[in-house]
Amino acid sequence: MSGLLTTLGSTASALNADSAAINITSNNIANVNNPNYSLESAVFQSLGMVQTSEGAQSIGLAVTTQQQRSAVLDQMVQLEASLTSGYQSQQTVLQQAQAALGESVTNSSATTGSGSTVTESGLGAAVDAFFNAFQSYAANPTDQGQQESLLQQATVLTDRFQEVDQNLSQVQSGADSQVTSDVASANNLLQQIATLNGQIGSVEVNSPGSAVALRDQREGDLEQLAGLMPISVTAGSNGEDQVSSDGVALVNAATVSNPLSYASGTVSAGSTALTLASGSIQGAIAASTGAVQSLRASVDALANEIVTSVNGAYNPSSTSGDNFFNSAGTTAATIALDSHLSIATLTAGPAGGGDNTTALAVAALANRQFSTLGGDAIDGTLNQYYANAVSTIGQALDTANTQVTDQTNVQNIVLNQRASVSGVSLDSEMTNLMTFQRAYQASSEVFQIVNGLLATVVTNLTTPTG
Repeated sequence: MSGLLTTLGSTASALNADSAAINITSNNIANVNNPNYSLESAVFQSLGMVQTSEGAQSIGLAVTTQQQRSAVLDQMVQLEASLTSGYQSQQTVLQQAQAALGESVTNSSATTGSGSTVTESGLGAAVDAFFNAFQSYAANPTDQGQQESLLQQATVLTDRFQEVDQNLSQVQSGADSQVTSDVASANNLLQQIATLNGQIGSVEVNSPGSAVALRDQREGDLEQLAGLMPISVTAGSNGEDQVSSDGVALVNAATVSNPLSYASGTVSAGSTALTLASGSIQGAIAASTGAVQSLRASVDALANEIVTSVNGAYNPSSTSGDNFFNSAGTTAATIALDSHLSIATLTAGPAGGGDNTTALAVAALANRQFSTLGGDAIDGTLNQYYANAVSTIGQALDTANTQVTDQTNVQNIVLNQRASVSGVSLDSEMTNLMTFQRAYQASSEVFQIVNGLLATVVTNLTTPTG
């Protein structure tokens, strides 16, 4: 009878083990579309043997849950996610900057001789229209229609400069706001990671690696954080991860040691300024303070050259009140016509009447080769300089587009590698489910047989003999 009782106990433990394995497999299937979930496996372990009068008897079977996660692949995913997000962030800001120019562009070597982008609308068209209006005015200096057209094109030009500068300023402000938002999100994630560290440490005090659901959640938070900024993760012996960036600890155990802040283009952890190499925060800052700021500087230089050179040709004696543009407005944001300029004061030449020497001098500026070595604000013609500025931002965007495409491919490769280790395969899990169900059915049948035998033995022992 003792043998039957031992068999019944071991069979009951097998039923429990098979039931646990079915639950683990069902959980895998339920999380097949959960990107933060890592495959869990049922690991069967013998509870050992005991020596009885009838020989060695099995105590039974137990099942533990083992998470199929690779720390190396997780770190690779975090790294690639950070790089991809950085390039995508740069791409977004550069796309906005290009749109802010309001240009329709084509590639051609006819204008600049170097394959630079030629503007067909926007500020480039306004510059061309302005000098064409001066050329037309020089051809008919006494025609009031030409005078009105010139002043109208001059107003369009100043408005277009101001509009472009305002648009680029808004792009930079938008990038700055995005960084501020991303830093706030990063701080929230750091707090969540610290909280999960504490929970994992508590659960795994006597059972290392058992807090699989909490670990999945933490890994998801770490990968989101990596998308915002580059991080380094070090696993602790008690299951609590330490998170750092640029050598500065951000999370220690269950505490956020150095919360993030952002001001004037610099992200700091506590009191230490960070040098970020990737992530969406770095991408937005790099694009805004790099290519976009350079573009704004180029537009300012173009405005400065137009104001200075036109005033020099239109008012060579620098007589007060006779300038075409306000001499104090030498940036894209401040360029404006001189307050004294009107139809009545507009002049095509000092001799009046049909004299067009001044108008011709201004119109000739469109083809003049400027040089910074000679004290000018730009190099090349006005059209060439602006076309090159537009081309530069276009090339930066092309580079960002290529980087995003290439890096996304690399990230997908790493994600697929990790999926081969920790991803859920429905085919495999369905096979496992059928196996565990059949094992459960078999154990159940054994249990019923042994239970029946015990009932028979007990009945025989308790029934009096006649």
